[in-house]
Amino acid sequence: MAPMDVDGLAPLVERARGLARDGRRRVLGIAGPPGAGKSTLAAELVARLDGAAVLVPMDGFHLAQAELERLGRAGRKGAPDTFDAAGYTALLTRLRVAEPGVTVYAPAFDRDLEEPVAGAIPVPPDIPLVITEGNYLLHDEGPWSAVLPLLDEAWYTDQDDRTRVARLVARHIRFGKSPAHAERWVADSDEANARLVARGRARADLVVRMT
Repeated sequence: MAPMDVDGLAPLVERARGLARDGRRRVLGIAGPPGAGKSTLAAELVARLDGAAVLVPMDGFHLAQAELERLGRAGRKGAPDTFDAAGYTALLTRLRVAEPGVTVYAPAFDRDLEEPVAGAIPVPPDIPLVITEGNYLLHDEGPWSAVLPLLDEAWYTDQDDRTRVARLVARHIRFGKSPAHAERWVADSDEANARLVARGRARADLVVRMT
Protein backbone atom coordinates (compact mmCIF):
# COMPACT_ATOMS: atom_id res chain seq x y z
CA MET A 1 0.00 0.00 0.00
CA ALA A 2 1.34 3.43 -0.93
CA PRO A 3 1.99 5.84 1.96
CA MET A 4 -0.51 8.64 2.60
CA ASP A 5 0.67 12.19 1.90
CA VAL A 6 0.06 14.83 4.57
CA ASP A 7 0.64 18.59 4.60
CA GLY A 8 0.49 20.78 7.71
CA LEU A 9 1.47 20.28 11.32
CA ALA A 10 -1.93 20.04 13.03
CA PRO A 11 -2.96 16.64 11.61
CA LEU A 12 0.48 15.26 12.43
CA VAL A 13 0.23 16.38 16.04
CA GLU A 14 -3.20 14.76 16.33
CA ARG A 15 -1.97 11.54 14.73
CA ALA A 16 0.98 11.39 17.14
CA ARG A 17 -1.30 12.22 20.05
CA GLY A 18 -3.52 9.32 19.02
CA LEU A 19 -0.57 6.94 19.29
CA ALA A 20 0.02 8.09 22.87
CA ARG A 21 -3.64 8.25 23.89
CA ASP A 22 -4.17 4.82 25.47
CA GLY A 23 -1.10 5.13 27.69
CA ARG A 24 0.67 2.11 26.22
CA ARG A 25 4.26 2.63 25.08
CA ARG A 26 4.43 3.25 21.34
CA VAL A 27 7.35 4.11 19.06
CA LEU A 28 6.97 6.57 16.16
CA GLY A 29 9.79 6.69 13.64
CA ILE A 30 10.49 9.65 11.36
CA ALA A 31 12.83 8.94 8.44
CA GLY A 32 13.97 10.97 5.48
CA PRO A 33 17.08 12.16 3.64
CA PRO A 34 19.63 14.51 5.19
CA GLY A 35 18.27 18.05 5.55
CA ALA A 36 14.62 17.11 5.02
CA GLY A 37 13.46 18.38 8.43
CA LYS A 38 13.23 15.14 10.44
CA SER A 39 14.68 16.54 13.64
CA THR A 40 12.68 19.78 13.32
CA LEU A 41 9.41 17.88 12.96
CA ALA A 42 10.23 15.44 15.75
CA ALA A 43 11.15 18.23 18.18
CA GLU A 44 7.98 20.15 17.30
CA LEU A 45 5.82 17.09 17.96
CA VAL A 46 7.46 16.50 21.34
CA ALA A 47 6.95 20.16 22.28
CA ARG A 48 3.24 20.02 21.39
CA LEU A 49 2.49 16.71 23.10
CA ASP A 50 2.76 18.22 26.58
CA GLY A 51 5.08 15.73 28.23
CA ALA A 52 3.60 12.63 26.58
CA ALA A 53 6.58 12.04 24.27
CA VAL A 54 10.37 11.98 24.33
CA LEU A 55 12.76 12.24 21.38
CA VAL A 56 15.46 9.59 20.90
CA PRO A 57 17.47 10.42 17.72
CA MET A 58 19.24 7.73 15.72
CA ASP A 59 22.24 10.08 15.53
CA GLY A 60 23.22 9.14 19.09
CA PHE A 61 24.48 5.90 17.57
CA HIS A 62 27.12 7.53 15.36
CA LEU A 63 30.42 5.76 15.86
CA ALA A 64 32.98 7.93 17.63
CA GLN A 65 35.33 9.89 15.38
CA ALA A 66 38.36 7.92 16.58
CA GLU A 67 36.65 4.65 15.64
CA LEU A 68 35.62 6.00 12.23
CA GLU A 69 39.24 6.95 11.59
CA ARG A 70 40.45 3.52 12.73
CA LEU A 71 38.00 1.87 10.34
CA GLY A 72 38.84 4.24 7.48
CA ARG A 73 35.27 5.56 7.33
CA ALA A 74 35.69 9.13 8.60
CA GLY A 75 35.30 10.55 5.08
CA ARG A 76 31.89 8.85 4.82
CA LYS A 77 30.49 9.88 8.20
CA GLY A 78 26.72 9.57 7.98
CA ALA A 79 26.70 6.45 5.75
CA PRO A 80 24.87 3.36 7.10
CA ASP A 81 28.06 1.61 8.24
CA THR A 82 29.18 4.61 10.32
CA PHE A 83 26.49 3.93 12.94
CA ASP A 84 26.03 1.22 15.56
CA ALA A 85 22.83 -0.09 13.97
CA ALA A 86 22.65 -3.16 16.20
CA GLY A 87 22.94 -0.97 19.29
CA TYR A 88 20.14 1.24 18.00
CA THR A 89 17.78 -1.67 17.40
CA ALA A 90 18.64 -3.09 20.84
CA LEU A 91 17.63 0.21 22.44
CA LEU A 92 14.37 0.39 20.44
CA THR A 93 13.57 -3.17 21.54
CA ARG A 94 14.07 -2.16 25.15
CA LEU A 95 12.07 1.05 24.77
CA ARG A 96 9.05 -0.70 23.29
CA VAL A 97 8.16 -2.17 26.69
CA ALA A 98 8.30 0.28 29.58
CA GLU A 99 9.52 -1.40 32.76
CA PRO A 100 7.83 0.04 35.88
CA GLY A 101 10.21 2.18 37.89
CA VAL A 102 13.03 1.99 35.34
CA THR A 103 14.30 5.00 33.40
CA VAL A 104 16.12 4.04 30.21
CA TYR A 105 18.97 6.30 29.11
CA ALA A 106 19.61 6.90 25.41
CA PRO A 107 22.61 8.56 23.73
CA ALA A 108 22.49 11.93 21.99
CA PHE A 109 24.71 13.48 19.31
CA ASP A 110 26.52 16.71 20.13
CA ARG A 111 26.92 18.70 16.90
CA ASP A 112 29.43 21.06 18.47
CA LEU A 113 31.68 18.12 19.40
CA GLU A 114 30.61 16.02 16.39
CA GLU A 115 30.50 13.07 18.79
CA PRO A 116 27.83 10.87 20.43
CA VAL A 117 27.22 11.39 24.14
CA ALA A 118 26.14 8.34 26.14
CA GLY A 119 23.31 8.44 28.68
CA ALA A 120 22.16 11.93 27.67
CA ILE A 121 18.42 11.33 27.15
CA PRO A 122 16.28 9.91 29.98
CA VAL A 123 13.17 7.98 28.97
CA PRO A 124 11.00 7.56 32.08
CA PRO A 125 8.64 4.56 32.19
CA ASP A 126 5.49 6.71 32.25
CA ILE A 127 6.18 8.33 28.85
CA PRO A 128 3.70 6.73 26.40
CA LEU A 129 5.35 7.79 23.13
CA VAL A 130 8.96 7.55 22.00
CA ILE A 131 9.70 9.50 18.83
CA THR A 132 12.86 8.47 17.03
CA GLU A 133 14.22 10.06 13.88
CA GLY A 134 17.04 9.37 11.48
CA ASN A 135 18.09 8.60 7.94
CA TYR A 136 17.95 4.83 7.96
CA LEU A 137 14.78 3.82 9.80
CA LEU A 138 13.31 2.50 6.53
CA HIS A 139 16.55 1.04 5.19
CA ASP A 140 16.22 -2.67 4.43
CA GLU A 141 19.84 -3.84 4.32
CA GLY A 142 21.89 -5.49 7.06
CA PRO A 143 21.02 -4.73 10.67
CA TRP A 144 18.92 -1.73 9.60
CA SER A 145 16.21 -4.10 8.35
CA ALA A 146 15.34 -4.83 12.01
CA VAL A 147 14.29 -1.22 12.70
CA LEU A 148 10.97 -0.95 10.85
CA PRO A 149 9.31 -3.90 12.67
CA LEU A 150 10.07 -2.12 15.96
CA LEU A 151 8.09 1.00 14.95
CA ASP A 152 4.35 1.36 15.51
CA GLU A 153 4.29 3.94 12.72
CA ALA A 154 6.91 5.19 10.27
CA TRP A 155 6.78 8.61 8.61
CA TYR A 156 8.96 9.93 5.79
CA THR A 157 9.79 13.62 5.45
CA ASP A 158 9.89 14.91 1.88
CA GLN A 159 11.28 18.27 0.82
CA ASP A 160 12.30 19.69 -2.55
CA ASP A 161 15.96 18.96 -3.22
CA ARG A 162 17.00 22.57 -3.82
CA THR A 163 15.78 23.69 -0.39
CA ARG A 164 17.07 20.56 1.32
CA VAL A 165 20.59 20.89 -0.14
CA ALA A 166 20.75 24.59 0.75
CA ARG A 167 19.78 23.76 4.33
CA LEU A 168 22.46 21.08 4.50
CA VAL A 169 25.21 23.39 3.25
CA ALA A 170 24.15 26.09 5.72
CA ARG A 171 24.15 23.54 8.57
CA HIS A 172 27.68 22.35 7.81
CA ILE A 173 28.91 25.95 7.65
CA ARG A 174 27.20 26.71 10.96
CA PHE A 175 29.07 23.84 12.60
CA GLY A 176 32.49 24.85 11.33
CA LYS A 177 33.06 23.77 7.73
CA SER A 178 34.16 26.34 5.16
CA PRO A 179 31.58 27.05 2.42
CA ALA A 180 33.65 25.15 -0.16
CA HIS A 181 34.13 22.18 2.16
CA ALA A 182 30.42 22.20 3.05
CA GLU A 183 29.38 22.13 -0.61
CA ARG A 184 31.79 19.29 -1.41
CA TRP A 185 30.63 17.26 1.61
CA VAL A 186 26.99 17.64 0.67
CA ALA A 187 27.63 16.71 -2.98
CA ASP A 188 29.92 13.74 -2.27
CA SER A 189 28.53 12.34 1.01
CA ASP A 190 25.12 13.66 2.03
CA GLU A 191 23.58 13.29 -1.43
CA ALA A 192 24.84 9.72 -1.80
CA ASN A 193 23.13 8.96 1.50
CA ALA A 194 19.98 10.82 0.39
CA ARG A 195 19.65 8.57 -2.66
CA LEU A 196 19.95 5.52 -0.45
CA VAL A 197 17.39 6.83 2.03
CA ALA A 198 14.89 7.63 -0.74
CA ARG A 199 14.65 3.93 -1.59
CA GLY A 200 12.75 3.40 1.68
CA ARG A 201 10.08 6.03 1.02
CA ALA A 202 7.44 3.51 -0.08
CA ARG A 203 7.79 1.60 3.20
CA ALA A 204 6.54 4.56 5.25
CA ASP A 205 2.97 4.77 6.57
CA LEU A 206 2.91 8.51 5.91
CA VAL A 207 4.81 10.95 3.69
CA VAL A 208 5.06 14.41 5.23
CA ARG A 209 5.49 17.30 2.79
CA MET A 210 7.91 19.67 4.52
CA THR A 211 7.77 23.39 3.74
